[in-house]
Amino acid sequence: MTPDTARETLLARRAELLGNLERIEDQLDDPVSKDWEDAVSERQGDEVLSALGQSDRAELRRIDAALARVQAGEYGDCVRCGNPIAEKRLQLLPDTPFCANCA
Repeated sequence: MTPDTARETLLARRAELLGNLERIEDQLDDPVSKDWEDAVSERQGDEVLSALGQSDRAELRRIDAALARVQAGEYGDCVRCGNPIAEKRLQLLPDTPFCANCA
């Protein structure tokens, strides 16, 4: 994967995640139902949304780090051992900082 292709892929995924986070935050800001049973159900849903939001924020951090590596000209090299990361691995996990051996 070329650095330009990686940047495009990472930026597209980043935009998707930001949209997801905006929707999650919007849903979490909804007022709580006055009905006890509905409130319990909504609370469970809010917990799931919070977990999804945390996962999305973690992925955003990985994407931002990968974009920094693209900018620095270090994308595609393992940050631990310095060896090239396999092309197939980068296609599956474009934000990965590690080769398969170091992961």
